[in-house]
Amino acid sequence: MKFRPLHDRVLVKRVEEEAKTKGGIIIPDTAKEKPQEGEVIAVGGGAIKDDGSVRPLDVKAGDRILFGKWSGSEVTIDGQELLIMKESDILGILDAKKVAAAA
Repeated sequence: MKFRPLHDRVLVKRVEEEAKTKGGIIIPDTAKEKPQEGEVIAVGGGAIKDDGSVRPLDVKAGDRILFGKWSGSEVTIDGQELLIMKESDILGILDAKKVAAAA
């Protein structure tokens, strides 16, 4: 099924966290928190301003983002758990090149 969010909404897939710490300790599922990092799957057409014009979104499909802990609404599409959130719930875009260089 193809899904396109409306206006300033974004469809996000959570990025799975590691099951082990750097020291090799395995974290059980019950102790894990849901990740606050995700990949943008689809974006809406843009936010509608007061004058009726449309402001395009700053994020695009494929961007890695950080979002708030309680952001968005959880949905299941084609058996995959995803989030739909407004662009304003996104805290920032991760630059993959800079993240890889820092690690």
